[in-house]
This record gives sequence, C-alpha cells and structure tokens, in this order.
Amino acid sequence: MAATIQSLLEEISGVEDPVEELQSLKTALLSIPVSALRDVLSGQRFDVIFSLLNTNEREQVDLCVDILERILIALSPLHLVQNYRGKLQEGLSHPNDTVKILALTQIGRVVEHPDAVTQILNIHDILRAVILCIGEEKIAVAKQAIQSLSKISHSKSGLDKLFQSDLLEVMKEVMGKNDIIRYRIYELVVEISSFSPISLGYCANSGLISQLLSELTGDDVLIRATSIEMVTTLAHSQHGRQYLAQQGIMDKISNMIRGADMDPFASLYLPGLVKFFGNLAITDSPQQVCESYPIFLNKVFDMAMDSDPVMVGVALDTLGLLGCTVEGKQVLQKTGENFKSVFLRISQHASSGATELRVRSLDAISQLLTLLPEHQTEDLLSLTESWFHLLSNQPMDMIRNISTQPFPELHCRALRIFSAIASQPWGQKMMVNTPGFMEFILDRSTGQSKEAKDAKFELVGSLLGSSTASEILGSQNYIRLKTYLSEGPYYVSAVASVSTEGAD
Repeated sequence: MAATIQSLLEEISGVEDPVEELQSLKTALLSIPVSALRDVLSGQRFDVIFSLLNTNEREQVDLCVDILERILIALSPLHLVQNYRGKLQEGLSHPNDTVKILALTQIGRVVEHPDAVTQILNIHDILRAVILCIGEEKIAVAKQAIQSLSKISHSKSGLDKLFQSDLLEVMKEVMGKNDIIRYRIYELVVEISSFSPISLGYCANSGLISQLLSELTGDDVLIRATSIEMVTTLAHSQHGRQYLAQQGIMDKISNMIRGADMDPFASLYLPGLVKFFGNLAITDSPQQVCESYPIFLNKVFDMAMDSDPVMVGVALDTLGLLGCTVEGKQVLQKTGENFKSVFLRISQHASSGATELRVRSLDAISQLLTLLPEHQTEDLLSLTESWFHLLSNQPMDMIRNISTQPFPELHCRALRIFSAIASQPWGQKMMVNTPGFMEFILDRSTGQSKEAKDAKFELVGSLLGSSTASEILGSQNYIRLKTYLSEGPYYVSAVASVSTEGAD
C-alpha cells in the first residue's frame, strides 16, 4: 500500500488539474485502517499536498484538507512540529477557514505533547498567528484557537510566553477589533484562569481580568450581561471565587440586584446576576450565600411570582438548584410563608401554561422533593411531605394526570417526581393507598418512547431501592415490582394470537 500512496503522490505532482488523482489518494487513504497508517506513511513527504492548498479552487482545497486530516493524524506531534511547522504556520493565515481549522487542530495536538509543545513555544510567529485567529469572523476558527492557547497555558513556560512577552500586546490588539472579539479574549483568559491559582495570577497581573470586571457596571447592558456570564464561569473554581471575593465582586453583584428595580433594562442582565449567586450557593454553601446576600433569595422569590416567563424560568431553575441540597431545602423552609407562596405558584406553572415553563416547574419540583436515604431524618421527611401536599388537594392525582398527557417531556418529568418521593416512606404510603396507582406503575402500555420507558424503570428502581418498600408496599406489590425490574425497561410480553379463518 505504501508503494500505491507514493505512486499517487507522484501522479498528483505531475498533472495540472489534480482533482481526480486527489480523489484517488483520498480513497486509498480511507481504505487503510488508522492503526496501520503510520507504518504505511513512514518516510513519505506530503509537501505536494500542502502546495496544492494555494488555489482558489474550492474542490481542490477541500480534497487536500480531507487528505491532510487523514495523514497528519497518523504522524506523531513531535514529527509534525519538526517537519511541518512552516506548513502549519502558512495554514493559519490561509484565506480558507477549513485550512485554518486544520492547522489549529494539529497545533492543538502538538501543544498536548510534552516534548512537542516545548518546540512550538519557541516559534513566536506561530503563536502570534494562533492569537490572530481569535479575531477571525468564523466562530469555529476562533474556538479552535482559544482551545490551543488554553492548553499552552497549562505549563509555566506557556504562561510566560503568553503573558510575559509581546504576545500579550498582540492579544490586546486583537481585543480592540470589536466587542465580540474582546469577549473571545475574555473567554480565553477565564479558561486559563480557571486552570490553577498560578494561571489566575498571570491573568490578573496582565490587567485583563480587572478589565473584564470593570465591564460589569458598564453603560452597555448587553455587554454587562455577557460579562456576568464570564464572571460566573470564573467562580466555578475555588481560587476563582476567592479572587472575586477579594475584589469585592460578590458585594458589587448584590448591589446590582438591589438596584435592578430602578433600571428599565435590568431584565437583560438580572437573570445572569441571579444565576451567579445560584451557582455560588451550590459550590460554596446555600445558607452562607443566602444569609450573606439576602437580596439574592428575595429576588428569586420575586422573579418566581413575575409575569415575565424569562424571569420565572430563571427562578425555577435557581430554586431547583438550591432545593436539590439538604442545606438549600432548610434555607427555603426557614422563609416560611414566602416559600409556600412560591411553591404554590410553581405548582400552577406545572399544571398549565407554556410547555417549557411546565417542564422547568416539574424539574424544580422533583429537585425540591428529592431526599437521598442517608438524609432521611424525621424533620426532612416531614419537610418534603409538607411540600408535596402544597402542590394541590390531590397531589398524586395531579402529577399522574400530567404524566398521562400526550407530551413526552411532561410525561417523563412527572414520573421523575414520583421517583423523587418513591424512596421516602411517606411517598410509598401515598402510592400504595392511591387506588390504581400500583397498576399504573406496572402498566407497560403507557409511555412508549425510550425516555418514558427509562423514566418508568427509574421509578421502579427507586421504590425497590428503599429499605422500607417491602413492608409498606406489601409482598404482592413488591414481588411484581421486582419482576418488572428483572425484565428490564424495554420488556414486551408475548401475546398469543388465534386465527379464526372463515369467521364472519
């Protein structure tokens, strides 16, 4: 096969219009298993394919890119940077975006290799060209460039190169092109900062993070909304949260929520501010965050009662996020009547209205009612039971009615609420005491989609996973559920058919 490849390469170099020969080479390469490619291509040079990229003929360029993707993946990153660094650099400035992406993808492989990355860090022009790719119009090119530069920053030598050389000025120049590209650089900086406290230090010293933070209170509300998303991402790491706290960002965002009532454009950035604290509560402590910044939970409750579906949706997601932890449940319960009113509104949204809000309401309810066996103290079981009864006068019927509606997303979410209470003794008692409910669970004719079958199977598993199920449900129900579980989610019972040929 190596001889065939060599022969095709020679044919390609000797013709004026090589499209047919390129197609033959592509077909030959695709017929070789990836595991065997390196041996077949060993010792061969592919400069002729790179040279054929210098054309305006789209078909020829596309074929060359397909061929090079196949060839280069078989070469080691070290071989690639030692033998094709010039070709990779040319690819970064090629007018065709697919060629840029090809070059960036290969550079991404190189920077993951401990020996190869050392070599590429010494090729200033390649690094500069990668940074310039962040300013390209096509987002796929920019994303690939961000990914490669982020990987480079995983080492001290990479951080030194990016932030302690004139490459930092190149980044700042690229930022100046427009708002969109400025935020791509911020995206890169946040990604690098999230990797380690050391990388955060480099980014902070560059002045780029303080520039991002200053945009939180800028005049442009859309930019404000985008910057809060970036800051939320930075807060995902512990060292990121510590840095933001030191810079007074939590207090600043709390004050922004407080002042939102006076801003007619607040609806554009308020959801982001609430999501910031929601994520902070889950990663740190719901109680600490809600006590330190009481405006956060007050605003979530206000948004849940709002008429704007965007605000309601964010409130539902945030309440679900808080309520999936024991500490979050306790924080919500402490608010007394305020949370009861909100929970009643969530129940209303779950029962009627736009499908998306119904789905998010049902998700929030299942998160709020979920209580793992190791957390099932008497107080917490009493709490989840009282919340369930807030849903309606007949909460079992309400959720079962939703589960029988012809909308798969509602059907599955309703079953997940039953799964949430199925592991709790009070939930099992309600199930066994609700007429026809055990038959409803065991009926395989309802919900024919894979998702519905999986959701029903999860419900059965949740019931049987509880240590109190056999006693509460009774031996007959318990055995039937165990049979259901052993048969699996997609079991179909065989039905005998009798022919009645000649019957009227």
